[in-house]
Amino acid sequence: MSSTDTIVLRPRFKFELNQDYETALKAFDNCTQDIFIVSRVDHHVFIKFPKQKQQFWTPQLHLEIEEVTTNRSLVKGLFGPNPKVWTFFMFLHFIVVGLFIAFAIWTYTNITLNKEYMLQIWGMLFMVIIWFVLYFAGSIGRTSNKNEILALYNFMKSKLDVT
Repeated sequence: MSSTDTIVLRPRFKFELNQDYETALKAFDNCTQDIFIVSRVDHHVFIKFPKQKQQFWTPQLHLEIEEVTTNRSLVKGLFGPNPKVWTFFMFLHFIVVGLFIAFAIWTYTNITLNKEYMLQIWGMLFMVIIWFVLYFAGSIGRTSNKNEILALYNFMKSKLDVT
C-alpha cells in the first residue's frame, strides 16, 4: 500500500492474487476473532472495527475481489470512514460549493447593476476558507487513524496469505 499520494482522502489499492477469486472470498467467510467485524456480500468484503471501538472517523476497508483468470484474481481495496460519515462529509462539501456559486452569482449581479458587492466577495472568501477547513479535517482524520488503516490492511493480507 503506497502512501505517496497525499491528496487522496480515501486511499485505494489493487493487486493480483495467485488464486481463484472464490478461494480468496472464502478466506473471509466465518472469520471468528474479536478485533474486526467481517461481512461479505457477493464479491465484496467489508472489514471494520466493532461499534465500541469506533470513533467518528474510524476507517473501514472495502474489498472487491474479481476473477481475472481461473487461477488469478484481482483485489481492489478502498479505505474510508463509515459510509454515513462520508456521505455527511460530502454533503457539507456540496453545501459549501453551492453557497460559493450562489455568492458568485450574487456578486456578478451586483457588479452588473453597479451596486455594492463587498459582502458577496467576503461570502465567497468565507466559503473557500470553509472548504479548506473541511479538507484539512478529512486529512487529519485520515492521518490520525493511520494505525487502524495498517491494522485493517495487515488483517486482509493475513487472510489472503499475501506477503
